[in-house]
Amino acid sequence: RLPSAAEEQLKGGDQMLELSGRHLKQLPGPVCSLVSLQKLYISGTGLRELPEEIEELRELRILALDFNKLEEVPEGLCRLPRLTRLYLGSNRLFGLPAEFAQLQTLRCLWIESNYLYHFPRALLQMPALQSLQMGDNRLKTLPSGLPRMSGLRGLWLYGNRFEEFPPPLLRMSQLHILDLDRNKIVEFPDLAHLQQLRLFSYDHNPVKVPPSVADSVTLVGDGAQELMEAREERLQSLREQEEQEEDGSEAVRGALKNDSSLLEDAEGSFSALECSPEET
Repeated sequence: RLPSAAEEQLKGGDQMLELSGRHLKQLPGPVCSLVSLQKLYISGTGLRELPEEIEELRELRILALDFNKLEEVPEGLCRLPRLTRLYLGSNRLFGLPAEFAQLQTLRCLWIESNYLYHFPRALLQMPALQSLQMGDNRLKTLPSGLPRMSGLRGLWLYGNRFEEFPPPLLRMSQLHILDLDRNKIVEFPDLAHLQQLRLFSYDHNPVKVPPSVADSVTLVGDGAQELMEAREERLQSLREQEEQEEDGSEAVRGALKNDSSLLEDAEGSFSALECSPEET
């Protein structure tokens, strides 16, 4: 049976059900019969498993399951055809099933603070995923096929076990946000070619020199502030130089215009002389 507050919430016509913070040994049976439900929050309840009947919630857009004790993702969850946001952080997951790739409508996945030693291969078949939060796991490498995730704009990999910058990231030219805080990376390759990047966080890594990035990137990490201040001074100097050159160009154009007018007057006088009927 549903808690009375939840029943009242649904009677009010809400398509959202909030069960977070309640102690639940299992998901109440009636939940899976709420076929029009669009948002379901079951965070911090102590759940260890989900029923396969969860797949009956075919209108579900948002599902929050973080801060539980889940050890696996049931196949039924992988058959939710409209799910766009899934929160699985702070559970006991070691991986994701192959069926997870069926969630082709998913745009945001948070799976931080679990026990992922390997990047889940199913994610490589989800090119529409835009935001992937994988901080505080056990990752040491990333798969070479990562660039197939062409829709990815934000990737959070803080608190993992990377000892070198993962080479596949060099081909993730569409990324806007990249977070590699709290790893063990000692140096970074040149990242200036990642023109879409807007924020790169590398704090708490044993690097001695900030990474080389495009001028449009905000850096967060040791030495970043000094680098960005120097960059701003350089860009300001360039802007002033361009303004001076533009002013000079306008003066030259003005002078040329005046010279052109004089030339036209002279040509007119010469033409008049050429056409004079007083030739002998």
